[in-house]
Amino acid sequence: MKNVLYIGNNLKSKNSNISGIQTLGALLEKEGYTMYYASSKTNIFFRLVDMFWSVVKLQKKVDIVLLDTYSTTNFYYALIISRLCQILSLKYISILHGGNLENRLKKNPKLSGLIFKNAHKLVAPSNFFQTVFEAYDYNEVIFIPNSIEIDNYSFDNRRIDRIKLLWVRSFASIYNPELAVLVLEKLIERNYDAELTMVGPDSDGSLIKVKTLAESKQLKIHFTGKLAKSAWLELSKNSNVFINTTNLDNTPLSVIEAMALGLPVVSTNVGGLPYLISDHIDGLLVEKENVDAMVEAIIELNSDENLRSKLVTNARAKVENYDWKVVKPKWEALLS
Repeated sequence: MKNVLYIGNNLKSKNSNISGIQTLGALLEKEGYTMYYASSKTNIFFRLVDMFWSVVKLQKKVDIVLLDTYSTTNFYYALIISRLCQILSLKYISILHGGNLENRLKKNPKLSGLIFKNAHKLVAPSNFFQTVFEAYDYNEVIFIPNSIEIDNYSFDNRRIDRIKLLWVRSFASIYNPELAVLVLEKLIERNYDAELTMVGPDSDGSLIKVKTLAESKQLKIHFTGKLAKSAWLELSKNSNVFINTTNLDNTPLSVIEAMALGLPVVSTNVGGLPYLISDHIDGLLVEKENVDAMVEAIIELNSDENLRSKLVTNARAKVENYDWKVVKPKWEALLS
């Protein structure tokens, strides 16, 4: 069985969301892989040092390195660790994350090439990334979707008697959480009885801005902060519409989970979302930053029971293909 070193942001603070290193790592452990992780250090410098040292220390123990690769400043730790793996003749697989990774391909083509052209394989969690990377002549990209354990998600085909919106994400500017507040305001202005629950940790100070916006508009919004997965899944039972307001994204796990639960999803049509959601087939897609479009989509769900029921039924069927039992053979083949 393989020994695997997983390099990524393994942060567990109140300000960090669950990341791929925690979900995929745990699933591989269940399958009997011996997993090593780096890093859980909160300080960026010490995190990089821990990642670097883990590769050096474990180079003879592990068969392969999984390397989470993002478009943000974390891009540079991926660059450093990938170069170290090359020097040590250690195979690494770059797992592509972040909706803005194409920007790195454009702005930093040489640095991107150092990471991606020397990787054993590139794994894209969405067809969106596969398409983007192939456009830059990276043709060895393997599509392996983000996965869930579908049995943990009870499907509930719930009616919308009163609009109960649910938003689940890190509070970060790229996810545009303010849009959710403005949507709630507009629904109430149009005399709909509506409420909003927002779940997630603060990532960049956006939570304060959203709370200030809600207070200025005298809107009562339920802010829960970061919740354990089991807690927000329980909370979701009291909601009937899931909204995704992001301006930039790939394949959000929270949207996949909402589709599994039977929550109709209204999402902005950006990044990898149209690869996950087919408009008016298994969800509703609207233009980003467009309050009126999202409000109209929610009203359409509220008024058309047949549409809502069709969307959630199709959505559940789609994300059953994201179940770990379906995805697992792809990872086993890659790691064999």
